[in-house]
Amino acid sequence: MDRMIGFPPGEASRVMLANWQDPPSVRWAFRHMRELIPSQTIPAGPTPAADLPQGEQVDLAAITVERLSGATTSVEDVLDETSTDAVILMHDGVLLNEHYYAGSTDLTPHLVMSVSKSIVGCVAGILAGRGELDVAAPVEQYVPEVADSGYGQATVRDLLDMRTGVQFRETYDAPDAEVRVMERSMGWRPRLDGDPVGAYAYLASLDRAGPHGGTFTYRSADTDMLGWVCERAADNRMADLVATLLWQPMGAERDAEITCDSVGTGVHDGGISAIPRDLARFGQMLLDEGRVGGREIVPASWLADSWDRPDDVRAAFAASGNEAVLPGGWYRNQFWFVPKPRGTALVCLGIHGQMVYVNRETGLVAVKVSSWPAPQDTSSLVDTLRAFGAVGAALAERGEASTSGSRGRRRRGRRSRSLTTPRAARTLEA
Repeated sequence: MDRMIGFPPGEASRVMLANWQDPPSVRWAFRHMRELIPSQTIPAGPTPAADLPQGEQVDLAAITVERLSGATTSVEDVLDETSTDAVILMHDGVLLNEHYYAGSTDLTPHLVMSVSKSIVGCVAGILAGRGELDVAAPVEQYVPEVADSGYGQATVRDLLDMRTGVQFRETYDAPDAEVRVMERSMGWRPRLDGDPVGAYAYLASLDRAGPHGGTFTYRSADTDMLGWVCERAADNRMADLVATLLWQPMGAERDAEITCDSVGTGVHDGGISAIPRDLARFGQMLLDEGRVGGREIVPASWLADSWDRPDDVRAAFAASGNEAVLPGGWYRNQFWFVPKPRGTALVCLGIHGQMVYVNRETGLVAVKVSSWPAPQDTSSLVDTLRAFGAVGAALAERGEASTSGSRGRRRRGRRSRSLTTPRAARTLEA
């Protein structure tokens, strides 16, 4: 990387609050968030990390995928051509491929952007399962401060499925869009005169554009509001909720981090940084119905409700602009769902190419963290989804052939038991 060169770094290579999301700076910034923006630690805890049993590596150059452009290339080509920083593939609970690019290693934390939303959604699910959060309740029951804002009379369920009627544009290339004003308020960009101080002050200032409970509209503000609700319901900040409810119970290997604003509020919609191996553990937990080592972390009923969505959730997605890119999909409990030729994939997505991919039918968990130059890139997104779909199908077919030819071999869909190993990280390929 050609950023932050020298001591102190020269002006030409310097990464700052004003330019960290711009193309020359993205790769360096996404690996060094705590050096740019105040961050709170999400401790992994003192217990041994959950094991990632290692299996035989898959030849990604031998698996083909039809790209959005119409060209047919290998999965390896897709990864090489989409600004990948790290990729991990697991099948039936066994780690097969672990690759790092452009100087990244297994110890390198990476900003996961809106994959953070799915993590916060799991925190909400755990609280709901404990009876501490009522998803049918109005938002103002937990946060009276927003009763007179656009969030007044919205329910927690509206937040979870991004079906509020709040006025909020997620238009990354428009400086005056609400998402950019929110970033300035939360300290992700230099603040301008008149901007609210802190994310929560900004949320309380939003107006309503339409009825709650309508069409799905992707709004990062809804997740920040959900995080605020969770903090009030549990009387604890998000960094500690993620640590105690999710990160430590699932057996994370390394501490994660979450950026915070000037008043100490975590950026729930996209501020978490973590190592890819822990994202793989998170994905495997989702595949295993919320369980790790026989212990339920996220309620299975919460995940079942996400997969088996009500008809109105599908209709709300179909009426949105997202249907053209992800036909047949839906959004539920802060997860995306994408139908594939072999099973529907649960997907956690973040701009600039962050992804956790989970397919119950093929038994595949895939993690990709990236540094796309632009926040959104339809070709790179679709090509990555197709690549992981192709890998899952190839592995499932290989497993089926192995099962039919050899008695006693592990069947597709059977999960490996959870083991423990020292927290020391391992590098398979750098």
